[in-house]
Amino acid sequence: IGDELHHSGWNACSSCHGDPSTSRRFLILPSLLSGRVYVVDTAKDPRAPALHKVVQAEDIAEKTGLGFPHTSHCLATGDIMISCLGDKEGNAAGNGFLLLDSEFNVKGRWEKPGHSPLFGYDFWYQPRHKTMISSSWGAPAAFRTGFDLQHVQDGLYGRHLHVYDWPGGELKQTLDLGSTGLLPLEVRFLHDPSKDTGYVGCALTSNMVRFFKTADGSWSHEVAISIEPLKVRNWMLPEMPGLITDFVISLDDRYLYLVNWLHGDIRQYNIEDPAKPVLAGQVFVGGLLQKGSDVVYVTDDDKEEQYAVPQVKGHRLRGGPQMIQLSLDGKRV
Repeated sequence: IGDELHHSGWNACSSCHGDPSTSRRFLILPSLLSGRVYVVDTAKDPRAPALHKVVQAEDIAEKTGLGFPHTSHCLATGDIMISCLGDKEGNAAGNGFLLLDSEFNVKGRWEKPGHSPLFGYDFWYQPRHKTMISSSWGAPAAFRTGFDLQHVQDGLYGRHLHVYDWPGGELKQTLDLGSTGLLPLEVRFLHDPSKDTGYVGCALTSNMVRFFKTADGSWSHEVAISIEPLKVRNWMLPEMPGLITDFVISLDDRYLYLVNWLHGDIRQYNIEDPAKPVLAGQVFVGGLLQKGSDVVYVTDDDKEEQYAVPQVKGHRLRGGPQMIQLSLDGKRV
């Protein structure tokens, strides 16, 4: 109770392709609010995953000053890297990146001293371009009490991407996404390791922003997909954003799938031209605007409408699409 699990990761992944002795055995579960990191053994008895180790929040705070662990990635070195969204008091200024060794002991911080981002959330690295890019959600002191739109205006939530030297940990550049890039969350590079482009989903403004390397070696950005807010009735605001909370890119880099948590739809875009995504598919699987909800959206001619959400095997789908995965063959999401 009180842990609040958001993301999960593994002890080994494709980053470890040079070491055939590694296996994707241990599930890494950072706990956002309690600050603990759980390590679960999924291989000893696959039908009964067992707790292997708990990295205590006190140990993390004492050795690194970090708190509020969120996203974990395995590294080619065997280490585990976890973004931490603040210090133990919940101040965003204390955030950074935690390193655990292969035995899940606290090793230290990844970024160089004095090179912490303004806010933290997700991160992704592209070794051939010697680059890691992280995103910025908000201050734990703000979001742990519930979302307040005023806190965005007060500067307690982010709108930046942070570009690091990889694997050195030096903050090289900060990209201000401006008013079109509020609350940038998930970060994904294209899978082709030679490509120098990727995307970040900006939740509150519901834009998919493309980032890319320029001729002089610096990084720039542009809005690639924009989900327009809908005029609504019977909701907390007169307009409702889609609220992009997650997206994935197919392994062949042909398609991008995103979710609109509030509107309730999953969208498929063709990104063969990464700068000009084309909508290729859309399905509604929940959200606040489904038939039977109190909330309605209002069309341009002032008609009240709702989306039809199909039943699955006789069951009504509840909630909204939030986190997604794509099968390796790209046929199931």
